[in-house]
Formats: sequence, C-alpha cells, structure tokens
Amino acid sequence: MNLPVLNVAFIPGSAVSFLGYGAACFLSNPLKQEWVRYRFGSQHRLIGGLPLCAAAGLLAGLSQPWMGRAAAGGLALMLLVAGGVRIKIKDTLLQASPALFDRMRNTHPCLAVF
Repeated sequence: MNLPVLNVAFIPGSAVSFLGYGAACFLSNPLKQEWVRYRFGSQHRLIGGLPLCAAAGLLAGLSQPWMGRAAAGGLALMLLVAGGVRIKIKDTLLQASPALFDRMRNTHPCLAVF
C-alpha cells in the first residue's frame, strides 16, 4: 500500500465525519425528525447503521484497499440516493448540498485513492 499523505489524512477525516453522523442517527432527536421528513422514519436505525459500517470500512481500507474502495463506493451510492430523496421532497439546493458534497467527497476515494 502506497497512499499519498493527503489521502491518508482525508480518509480518517471522512471516517470520523460518518461515525458522527451515524451515531447522531441513533442519538439525536432533531435528526430522527429529519428522517420522518424524508419519509424514512421507521428505517432510520438501519440507514443510520450504514454510515457507521462504511466509516469502519474506510479505516480498514488504510490496510486493505479493497475494503476502503467498497466503503467509499457504498457511501457515494447512499449519498446519491440521499440527493434523490432531497430532490423528491423538494428541498432547496442549499438543503441538499451536504448530501451532494459528501457524495463527491466519497466518489474520489472510491475511484482514485484506494
């Protein structure tokens, strides 16, 4: 494994970000209300568990690149669907921007880093 230093710094940052988001899906009442607004209220635990698994996969990807690629690809796919949900419920571009930005942020490691 020979990952550039910038990518080695980027991957743990992304993993920490999704660990926080996944934990918030279980612990934050305002975020639970957002899941209801997305019309996925009953599935918030399942969907919230996916970022936790992907964050672990990103960290494992530092030693096993195929795991990192799979985790980053899964996150990019999940965030693509999240962007579609945001469009479907008629969120503004500003409201949808975190999903769109994070999708781009996780497509890069899937295609180029691992």
